[in-house]
Amino acid sequence: MLKRDLHIALFLCCISCIAFAQNFDLPKDQKYEKVKFQLVNNVMVIPIEVNGTALSFILDSGVSTPLLFNLTEQDSIQINKVSEITIRGLGEGEPIQALSSRSNSFKIGAAQNQNQELYVVLDQALNLSPSLGIPIHGIIGYDLFRDFVVEINYNSKHIKFHNPELYHDKQHKKSQTLSLAIRNKKAYVKGAIVLNDSEEIPVRMLLDTGSSDAIWLFENETIGVPTKNYDDFLGRGLAGNIYGKRTKINSIKIGDFVIKDAKTAFPDRASFGAIKSLGNRNGSLGGEVLKRFNFVFDYANNKITLRKNGNFKEPFHYNLSGIDLQHNGVRYISESIAGANGIVRNKDSETFGNVQILMENQTRLSLVPEIIVSGIRAGSPAADAGLLEGDVILAVNGKSVHTYKLQQILQMLNERKGKRIKVLIERQNDDKVITFVLKDVFKKP
Repeated sequence: MLKRDLHIALFLCCISCIAFAQNFDLPKDQKYEKVKFQLVNNVMVIPIEVNGTALSFILDSGVSTPLLFNLTEQDSIQINKVSEITIRGLGEGEPIQALSSRSNSFKIGAAQNQNQELYVVLDQALNLSPSLGIPIHGIIGYDLFRDFVVEINYNSKHIKFHNPELYHDKQHKKSQTLSLAIRNKKAYVKGAIVLNDSEEIPVRMLLDTGSSDAIWLFENETIGVPTKNYDDFLGRGLAGNIYGKRTKINSIKIGDFVIKDAKTAFPDRASFGAIKSLGNRNGSLGGEVLKRFNFVFDYANNKITLRKNGNFKEPFHYNLSGIDLQHNGVRYISESIAGANGIVRNKDSETFGNVQILMENQTRLSLVPEIIVSGIRAGSPAADAGLLEGDVILAVNGKSVHTYKLQQILQMLNERKGKRIKVLIERQNDDKVITFVLKDVFKKP
């Protein structure tokens, strides 16, 4: 189980290694390369060619060196100049063994780097694909932010990688430019938080586009966990699971922008055992906050320009049911393609499956993703109703799940408090219906 709450927390600590010249660039006189991205559970997934092989990477401003993982015996990719290394990161487990590879070719449209270093993690437990519902092969961050002025438009879901030498800053009257501090290949911005009804507390936050969560805060003398909270599994780091408290704070202020009732997590201190020092960092801003703005990251000039977008007032989403899902291979489903009169319907099917077998022209077997309960929060409505980890989800409120994407199914399971949810499951080859009502996660029983 990689991600119970789908909160991606893959932070790499600095690893001592020899520095090699490696840079992305664009063809001469090309001002920028525009790339469409998929926004999946608040994280951006972009296409990248690695040594000629098309792969999908998460764009993660919190990662220093590209990370390649989720390689199976079916994958065919060449990596160059390999040596063994040890990687430490967030989580309660031990450091993991990986490979360091140099002199690799990375291409994002016309943007290229012919001498890219990357780390390859061979541990099959590090696999984001089942919990995100799409293939994910790696993570990339600092190298792109270092070499380009990176413009991210969360509304239209595109990124422009601007040639810094040809970029002209276009200020908008509703945008604001803030100072950006770059430390150990990561970007930090100053802000302020209000806990409950307290006064503003200054904070220094990591900008982490690779986290699907909203806000993480670390406890200290002035920052404490609000009274209304619950224990939660926050995600999985490179070194293992991350647990903590889930809560919300009165507000967070970034520049002049104020976000009210902000979803927040306080990770347990044990999760940071592998990190020698957090410095004066107070936490991180993840995708559920960052997607409320459109950004221009300018690492070279230590600044960031942001402007709120259509997502700014979107409510924060909580796991009201207590259920986490993931893909678990595939299964066959049987569908009738003939009407009551026996006449076969033309092109009937919006099934999610790609592989289909027709039987006597009236029944179709389709190969579709199998969706299982990958985790369940103790004391949650679903747990109290008897749902178990490993149950196969067949339908939610009468809707067959194979016609929906994973994130859409999760939305159905967490629509609003007070909503009655009816889940059809398969357990040990028997079908079973489980019903429960979604509750306010902060309301004590």
